[in-house]
Amino acid sequence: MGRDIVMGAISLVYSKLKEKFGLEILGLDNNSDIPTLTVESESILKIITFLKDDSELQFGFLTDICGIHYPDKELPLGVIYHLHNLQTNVRLRIKTFVSIETPDVPSLTSVFSSSNWMERETWDFYGINFIGHPNLIRILNVEYLDFFPMRKEYPVEDPTREDKDDRFFGR
Repeated sequence: MGRDIVMGAISLVYSKLKEKFGLEILGLDNNSDIPTLTVESESILKIITFLKDDSELQFGFLTDICGIHYPDKELPLGVIYHLHNLQTNVRLRIKTFVSIETPDVPSLTSVFSSSNWMERETWDFYGINFIGHPNLIRILNVEYLDFFPMRKEYPVEDPTREDKDDRFFGR
């Protein structure tokens, strides 16, 4: 499918969302491989429900949910959703961001049952709390783990290591 057709479809999506949700739609980025919408976290459930149920848009397939952590941002934790319209083969990425103090995002399990395990994995690794999830427990890590391993809260390298020769790493 040509880029012009995809951009036309995304323009329709963006205009319909802006008309219905207004300021809850924070932005659109067309510069990457998949057009990316950024939305308010409290609105994610109703926005994705609209994208799925609207007769023109028909984003009926949830491809993926994953977490992200940008420690230097005002709202450092985020959730990325990938949706796919199987009729037109248009893909859409939706991002939302939350604080570490209140990492709450509404669960999509009432809209896409497939989100159940993806939300559990995102909670397990990033600590993002999916409000309304039926069974938000650890899925891949041990139950007694008291931190979220994918957060960038620890240095990448141990500065006290003496066994590493920096000449081999271009330093």
